[in-house]
Amino acid sequence: MKAMDFSLTQGSVPRGMILFALPIFLSNLFQQLYNAVDSLIVGNILGGAALAAVSSSSSLIFLLTGFVNGISMGAGVLIARAYGAKDDDVLHRVVHTTVALGLAIGAVLTVVGVVLTPQILRWMGTPQDVLPNSVVYFRVYFLGSLAVVLYNMGASILQSVGDSRSPMKYLVLASLINVVLDLFLIGVVHTGVGGAALATIMSQAVSAALCFRRLGRAPEAWGVRWRQVRFDLPMLRAVIAQGVPSGVQSSVVSLANVIVQANINTFGASAMAGCGAYSRIEGFAFLPVTCFAMALATFVSQNVGAGRPDRVRQGMRFGLLCSSALAECVGAIIFLLAPVLIGAFSREPEVIAFGVRQSRTEALFYCLLAFSHCSAGILRGLGRPVVPMVVMLAVWCGLRIVYITLMLRLIPQIFVIFTAYPLTWGLTTLLFAWSVIHARIPEPLHPRQN
Repeated sequence: MKAMDFSLTQGSVPRGMILFALPIFLSNLFQQLYNAVDSLIVGNILGGAALAAVSSSSSLIFLLTGFVNGISMGAGVLIARAYGAKDDDVLHRVVHTTVALGLAIGAVLTVVGVVLTPQILRWMGTPQDVLPNSVVYFRVYFLGSLAVVLYNMGASILQSVGDSRSPMKYLVLASLINVVLDLFLIGVVHTGVGGAALATIMSQAVSAALCFRRLGRAPEAWGVRWRQVRFDLPMLRAVIAQGVPSGVQSSVVSLANVIVQANINTFGASAMAGCGAYSRIEGFAFLPVTCFAMALATFVSQNVGAGRPDRVRQGMRFGLLCSSALAECVGAIIFLLAPVLIGAFSREPEVIAFGVRQSRTEALFYCLLAFSHCSAGILRGLGRPVVPMVVMLAVWCGLRIVYITLMLRLIPQIFVIFTAYPLTWGLTTLLFAWSVIHARIPEPLHPRQN
């Protein structure tokens, strides 16, 4: 097979970043679409109670998988830097260590997710009428957690060497499979919410298999050779040092969202369903945020490895400006179309009212969310993952929870929960702006060999 060059260290900065970010955008678009289809089918066929069960499980799923995604991002920074420096030895070792770590984490998540489901959902204050469906959905989902972890790890490897197109193709196929299985398992076989979870993990298994088929056939140093998958201790320490802060950040922010979800649960099933529908819609606002945050981390890492600080600075400016503008455009659309969008998930007026109110409280502040996430991507690419971890844990977790807890005692209205998001996004924007302005571009770890 002919070797392919996916380097982001040469050519036009805007063009290179857009061509790299566009497949990530489309990947996340299809992922959001099939997540939305899950909720649409569940809400319209099984009703509001089932939609509430699926929605309440989402925060918990993000909590347990957030750590894995953070580790993937950390490993991706190391892979991108070695790729930019053309250090094939380091590249080979970090790739195989990443895969070994993914296998281990996937096995642990399966056990933890299945065993602890009922107790965790009770800690979240899940209502008794929603709890049985939530337990079923969560347990079925985590039986397939290994596939979810392996796809994320494999996609991270490919994206880190500049190949964002292959994960996109695999995710598009998985999305179509998921839609067909949803309609069949829920609408024809009548498997309930468990069918929605089963459709998701089966489609994820397909995307993971295709991803590693691509990696297994690659002749380059980043290709995966299963017999060589093992823990390389120096690389494992490096992956942990780079990835654990991102993983802790993702998990603890998700934990904060679980606590927020517990507060939403106290307002009843209609609030759970309405806010759950909004969260599906909000996922579309994350598309420009996620694609540019990932693109910036990879772009910055490759160019740090290649010793190109000029391109690092150009990429930082372009990525922050473009992502913030796109996120705000999406937010304006959601603000204007909120009743129609929420109404697609449920016909119940109370459910729609909750979702619309949350949409119109948060949507016009998505530019702040984009700036924060993309700044975090830049800092990770510069090898400073502790900074975004500290900022997000302090503000998005600590301050947000304290604000909600205290304000709900004074004003016991769900609107208080909604306002916590734009307030904390604004504060992190200020902190990240200062951090990025004062960030130092490190020297490449290895001299680039042309």
